[in-house]
Amino acid sequence: MDTITATQKVREKAIELGFDRCGFARVCSLDDEAFRLEQWLNQNLHATMGWMETNFEKRIDPGKLVPGSKSVVSVIAGYRFQQNEDFDAVNIGPKIAKYARGRDYHKVFKKKLHKLFDFTRSLIGDVNGRIFVDSAPVMDKAWAQRAGNGWIGKNSNLLNKTHGSWFLIGEMIIDVPFVYDAPVTDHCGSCTLCIDACPTDAIPEPYRIDSNRCISYLTIELKENIPDEYQHQTGEWMFGCDICQDVCPWNQKAAYGRIDDLKPRDQIIHPNEKKWSEITEESYNRIFAGSAVRRSKFPRFIRNAKIAEMNSLNKDKS
Repeated sequence: MDTITATQKVREKAIELGFDRCGFARVCSLDDEAFRLEQWLNQNLHATMGWMETNFEKRIDPGKLVPGSKSVVSVIAGYRFQQNEDFDAVNIGPKIAKYARGRDYHKVFKKKLHKLFDFTRSLIGDVNGRIFVDSAPVMDKAWAQRAGNGWIGKNSNLLNKTHGSWFLIGEMIIDVPFVYDAPVTDHCGSCTLCIDACPTDAIPEPYRIDSNRCISYLTIELKENIPDEYQHQTGEWMFGCDICQDVCPWNQKAAYGRIDDLKPRDQIIHPNEKKWSEITEESYNRIFAGSAVRRSKFPRFIRNAKIAEMNSLNKDKS
């Protein structure tokens, strides 16, 4: 089968599986990204996420991560849903980032990417490679940009004109060539709304995140207690944060998602529990089974819920 036809059919299959876009990039060394990553690490902006320093050469060159690979097939799927917007319009209590209100996207994407991989193999023949969903040392956003799926915004999230930044990323890195897409240019212009809106000043300059201050890092990755100076600033967020995305103009007109598993669970946006901080570990495991929220572990979730409830109470008093 010729490369043009193969590219078209793999793209069509990805859309059929529920992905909103599928782009193709040639495997190469990410030299510019490597320089910026090294600077970021040297400035300790990755906080306690030591895993960001490991496998540096594989992180910047998929050819070393997946020997013999020729292409990165990058897919995205949106998670903007009306249910989230209806909930956010009335909710004044503790909040979970929108991407984590449904089924864990890692599980959703992996299942679909395995199907896409199997389809590609049935289409082309002998295909070797691996699939990744925010796993292993892969620079998802850099490859998505090179594959034409969007541009990296000033808050370091990937954006595109159709879905804003309300989407998630996965990829296949495989040993067959395709017709490659052109990278997307930056369309943030002079806008600084994401930078201005961050309550912890976690975006010290455009395109650079200080993880030490980022609410998503503080509520998900940080195992120790959240520093006192940031506890008030985390507001009602108890898992992740959407502030820099909520204010983005591109997100105001973003398309809605198509994958039902990514829709928010009713038990998360309409919980029976009066206080999240008072749920038992059994209830936590039941409510968040198969959810990305499980990443924070029960003790951290309770820690965050107490802070979020305290901030919500103080907000009501002010």
